[in-house]
This record gives sequence, C-alpha cells and structure tokens, in this order.
Amino acid sequence: MSVSEIIFWSAAALVVYAYVGYPILLAVVGLVRPRPVRKERRTPSVSIVVAAYNEVEVIGPKLENLLALDYPRDRFDIIVVSDGSTDGTDEIVSRFASAGVVLMRPFAERRGKAQILNKSIPSAGGEIVVLTDARQPFEGNALQHLVDNFADPEVGAVSGELHLEIEESTTMSEGISSYWRYEKAVRRLQSRCDSVIGATGAIYAIRRALFRPIPGQTSIDDVAIPMTIAMQGYRVVFEPEAKAYDRAALSNRQEWTRKVRTLSGNYALLFQMPGLLNPIRNRLFWQFLSHKVISRLLVPFALITALLANLVHREGIYAVTLGLQLAFYGLGVVGLLLEARSVHVRLLALPNTLLLLNASALAGLFHFLTNPQLALWEKGQSRSAE
Repeated sequence: MSVSEIIFWSAAALVVYAYVGYPILLAVVGLVRPRPVRKERRTPSVSIVVAAYNEVEVIGPKLENLLALDYPRDRFDIIVVSDGSTDGTDEIVSRFASAGVVLMRPFAERRGKAQILNKSIPSAGGEIVVLTDARQPFEGNALQHLVDNFADPEVGAVSGELHLEIEESTTMSEGISSYWRYEKAVRRLQSRCDSVIGATGAIYAIRRALFRPIPGQTSIDDVAIPMTIAMQGYRVVFEPEAKAYDRAALSNRQEWTRKVRTLSGNYALLFQMPGLLNPIRNRLFWQFLSHKVISRLLVPFALITALLANLVHREGIYAVTLGLQLAFYGLGVVGLLLEARSVHVRLLALPNTLLLLNASALAGLFHFLTNPQLALWEKGQSRSAE
C-alpha cells in the first residue's frame, strides 16, 4: 500500500471506531462482565445546588419545580448559588426564603461556575449533592431515582437523563435529537460496564464527601467533577429514570454556540487535569480516551485527513470512497444553507448535524487557544447534547 492509502485507511478506521467500534466493544464488555447497580429506596439528606447567572426569566419556575419534587421535604434543601447576577435573579430567589431556599453569593463579582461550585458544595449540608442549571425542570420522581443508586457503596456519582423536546421541527432540532439519542445509548452501555465519562449537566448527583475542588477555569464541571470521583475508585452511573427536560436547539447558530464552548472546554480539561490521560491514575482511561478524546476532538482531524488522502489516491475503490465523502459533505453544506434560509429538510438532518458538530470541534480548539475567560458560561447555555 502507498503512504496515502495507509493514511486514508488509518483515518477512516479511527472514525469508524469512534462512532461504531467503541459502542460495540462496550456492548460486548457489558454482556461478558455486567456491573448492575444495587438500588434501594432510601431518603438520605440532599442539597440541591442551582448555579445561576442572570436567570431572571427562568429561576422562579425552576424553584417551584424543585419545591414540588416527590421527596420528603424535610430531607432536602435548595441552594441557589448566584455568580454575580445583575438582572434581578437574586431578588427573585430571596422571595423563596420562606420556603427554605437559600441564596448564596460567594463572590461580589462574577468568577465562573467552577469557582462558585468549589465554594458552595463543601458547605452544603446534604449527604448527597444534586447539581443542576437554572433552566431545565425535573420530573417529579427524578430526585428519588437519583438517590436510590447511592444504596450501592461503589457508586459515587449518578447522572440523570436529559430529554430534548422539539418545539418546532427543524433540520437542526431533528439532527440534534437523533444524535442525543445515540449519545444516551452510549452512556447506558458505559454505565452497564462501569461508569459514564462525565454526567448530564442539567441533572447529576454526587456524594458530598467525595467532592474535590476542580480547576478554577473549568467550564465543563459535569465532566471534571464526576471524573475526580471516578479517579477515587468510585463508579459514575447513568440513571435514565431521573429525567430533566430541555428544548432542542432550533437553529445551526444556537447549536454552534453551544458546541464551540463545550468542545473548547474539553480541550482545556486535558491541560487542567492531565491525570485523565494517565492510564495509571485514570482507571477509566480507555473509555475517556475513546469517548472524550477520539470521538470529540480527534474525529474532525481524522475526517479531514481521510479526505485529503483520498484526493491523492482516487483509483478503483478510492473513487467510490471519495464520492461518498464528497456526497456526505455536500449534503451537509446544502442542509446548512437551507437551514439558514429557514428551509428544513429532515433527510439532511444527519449530515447537517455531524458536519456542524465536527466543524465546531475545530472552532472549539481556536476558542480554547484565544479565550482567556473560558470558565464564564453565558446565560441560557446548555451542554445537553455534548
């Protein structure tokens, strides 16, 4: 084989492994060596920590939703941690003081989510700490389903399941919804083997005693915090019955903004927590490498490499592989252009979404290299379909 052929097949193999091979290996491991969670109905003390920055439009409904959860009211408290909100969020939270909601403002000025969590979680009173954002409501029994997993002493953190609701069918909303279903299937397989690599930021729980401060510039706490717990030897499991709800992105612009920020956070995490890339320190090294490094960060470069190598070598079967690649990217570009004109074609959802997600990974690298304020998340942002 020529050099260009070797490069092509190596890059293609990496892409196939990321999207197909890795889930298949997880399924095989789960069949050979399943690790079921020993659940039991229990009611430990729980602190629900809501991180908020200028959430005046949604914080009231969110608190009403949490106060109505189907869990003994004397067994959980709610703490809203305001990261220097200036839009009246703090005033709305204060109105819920009579219901037992506590407002914390750790710093006078905005510091970023990681720093306010580092300050607030150790001072929480609950044995279990549930972390959530200000927008996504919980299903009534979500809290109970989360904590039932902690009856298993090997479990250190539990991720709930985020359901993306499509308010308006667009090419992007359909594509993201499909991708998120695939992502949740992978998380189920990971949990069956051992642990998920990160949690769903909208709804996850940890044992407070296992919390360790994360780097102050971390923007993806829902990966950093669970992984610090996994590296202590505990499992991070996925609980599909603990449900929260959010809206799927309607446009390419919305999803682009979310993904660029999330993926730049993935790049940053490798530098902030280098132990994650150490197979001796990180017992979930294979899963982390496959799910967070290869699938998220390396696949875009592998796709570019495969295309360039295929352009060099175009004879025989390589003419077919080149045609397939160009057709896929062409459909993705057409989807993006039509979406920009508010023309939605459901058949273009997959190429449109995969093209945008992989392009946003490249933009995320640039964002990481040039943005010194990575830890400051913006109002309304979500990492739901990360």
